[in-house]
Amino acid sequence: MSYYNFLLEPISCHAWNKDRTQIAICPNNHEVHIYKKEGGDKWSKIHELKEHNGQVTGIDWAPESNRIVTCGTDRNAYVWTLKGNVWRPTLVILRINRAARCVKWSPKENKFAVGSGSRLISICYFEQENDWWVCKHIKKPIRSTVLSLDWHPNNVLLAAGSCDFKCRVFSAYIKEVDEKPAATPWGSKMPFGQVMAEFGGAGSGGWVHSVSFSVSGNRLAWVSHDSTVSVVDAAKSMIVSQLKTEYLPLLSVIFVSENSVVAAGHDCCPMLYNYDDRGTLTFISKLDIPKQSIQRNISAMERFRNMDKRATTEDRNSNLETLHQNSITQVSIYEGDKGDCRKFCTTGIDGAMTIWDFKTLESSIQGLRIM
Repeated sequence: MSYYNFLLEPISCHAWNKDRTQIAICPNNHEVHIYKKEGGDKWSKIHELKEHNGQVTGIDWAPESNRIVTCGTDRNAYVWTLKGNVWRPTLVILRINRAARCVKWSPKENKFAVGSGSRLISICYFEQENDWWVCKHIKKPIRSTVLSLDWHPNNVLLAAGSCDFKCRVFSAYIKEVDEKPAATPWGSKMPFGQVMAEFGGAGSGGWVHSVSFSVSGNRLAWVSHDSTVSVVDAAKSMIVSQLKTEYLPLLSVIFVSENSVVAAGHDCCPMLYNYDDRGTLTFISKLDIPKQSIQRNISAMERFRNMDKRATTEDRNSNLETLHQNSITQVSIYEGDKGDCRKFCTTGIDGAMTIWDFKTLESSIQGLRIM
């Protein structure tokens, strides 16, 4: 498990390159900083991407084509290409009048999706003859800001979570760049903008902060602001398994195997959930086990001196027992894939990044096994 503090500012989003030697992070402003691993636990800043004039809200790094896409509150997206040693931006006009909130490359990297406060999703693809990026809009029936997106492995279906308490699966089929998709458990007819499935929002629920497809694409997980984790299996007649947790709301969720999801959020600690073949969702364990703090018997004199030093009337320690000292905003896979994740990464409002190793976690937490 390695912990690294990049900044004093919050890290609002991050993305890794293919071989995990570089990470692009947004230090909660209009810039994107790229850090390179320098052996051991040292990271050095090698690039600053400055083109946005509003806060950057989403970053995604395409592994094969090595292009970065960013979006921000200035209502624009940029596709960055590395030419020599310089990242060159290409503006993508999203045709929205509210902030862009999230962005995701498709698995084949021939298009990307941007969710925004304009209650729509822009599906952007490159038009060769005009040499520019164009976008198509998915509007209906979204009623509020789109907060999260994830692509199905078939490169056509797209899951979206939004502030209208709903999680939906859309078809983002673009005939210019996509081959005709084969039938899936989500449905067989997939014209552009078709709603394949819709979950949640019947009088209860909360903003859907994060969505994730499993490696097969048959299962979909999402986390909401009412502290629930939900998983649905399209191959099992789309019955939703929902677990109301006792913790603060989770902000990010990802599949780490076909049956397991890791989620993290305002509790500053990643948590493991299991979804078995019978369709039952269970909480397995918190993955950040606090080290037992050694309580020393301190003299009254020493105690008052400590209080005086901190100018407080109570002798209390303000540090959290978890590694992250503030909310975790994003979870991503560091080693392996959604079918067999060996290490995952978290970044948070405390400006820190942690890489968690399942092997180490399994040996330190009794009874923990990734199914």
